[in-house]
Amino acid sequence: MAGQTDPHISLFSPQEVEFMAEDEMVEIVPNMNMDPLNFIAGDYGRFVPQIPTQVPLWLAVALKRRGKCTFRPPAWLSVDNLTQVLEAEREPQSKFQPLPSGYIEIARLLFDHARDDIPDMYMVKSLVEDIRDVRLHKLETNLGTFGADTTAVKMNNVSAMEVNLVRPFVIRALEAFYKHDKPERDADRDARSSSSSSSRQPPREANNEPRRPLRQR
Repeated sequence: MAGQTDPHISLFSPQEVEFMAEDEMVEIVPNMNMDPLNFIAGDYGRFVPQIPTQVPLWLAVALKRRGKCTFRPPAWLSVDNLTQVLEAEREPQSKFQPLPSGYIEIARLLFDHARDDIPDMYMVKSLVEDIRDVRLHKLETNLGTFGADTTAVKMNNVSAMEVNLVRPFVIRALEAFYKHDKPERDADRDARSSSSSSSRQPPREANNEPRRPLRQR
């Protein structure tokens, strides 16, 4: 796919997509006492040992690196749930299953920084990769149904990374269809214009007779 081979034509780089996914709220269990933290994005805390709290993923990763908390993996990131999602994605003519917009980036960050907090981490990681591959194949299959009459594309429950990958191809495909059909549309417009002109009443011929002189009073 075009976006996979040439990252420069995608709207966002993989690093930028991951940066946006870091705003996802996750649950952590602090192991320290700390007053609320004040940021431009909002205020988070107060932090009390063993009392779960919600923070953005980027803050959770920062606290985890310092040994200040543990993660509570999101409900969707479990073996049971991911198995159901994978089975549903593999169904013929199935729709994309609802997942967080940045599910791939969120999972990757958790695998990198909180693997000890994720039960059956290796199985979970394998399921996420399988889901990603199945969904990308489904995207490619759906894009293969484009035709000359395609003017817009709408796909529900597609993640940010998946949209970022297919956007360049979709734009080029629609532009190619438009350029291919443009001469035919111009010819049809010219034909309609000519037909409309011929159906009009022809203009009256000019009267070339000499004018009569005006009578003087």
